[in-house]
Amino acid sequence: MHPSIDQQITFFYTQDGPKTWAFYEQVLELPLVLDQGGCRIYRVAGDAYVGFCERAGPRPTEGALFTIVTDEVDAWAENLKTLNVELTQQPQHNAEYKIYHFFAKDPNGYLIEFQKFDDPEWNRHT
Repeated sequence: MHPSIDQQITFFYTQDGPKTWAFYEQVLELPLVLDQGGCRIYRVAGDAYVGFCERAGPRPTEGALFTIVTDEVDAWAENLKTLNVELTQQPQHNAEYKIYHFFAKDPNGYLIEFQKFDDPEWNRHT
C-alpha cells in the first residue's frame, strides 16, 4: 500500500520578504496560514499551499511556474492590472493544452499563471 499524502506546499525563495508577503496577502489575498518569521505559508485552495522563505542573495526564478486554476481568468487579469501587476501575456486560449490563461509576475520575478481548463472535469479523468 502506498503511504498517504495529506497536503501539498510549494516553496519559493525571496530576498524581500515584506514586499513578497504584501503581494500575496494584499494583491492575491491568499490567507496566511503560518508565519514562521523568515517563511510564510499561504493557503491557495483546499489543502494546497504556497510558501515564501527569505534568503540572502539572488536566486534564479526561471524554471518555476505557480499556476492558479480559476473560472475567472479575465476578472483576475483586470484586477491585477488595476493593482499595477505586470502581465507578461494577456488572457488567451491555448489550443495545444486546451486552456484559457495568462501570465503575471510576482515581485520576485516568478511567473504566476492563471488558467481555466476547457474541460471542467479535467481532474476527474483517471
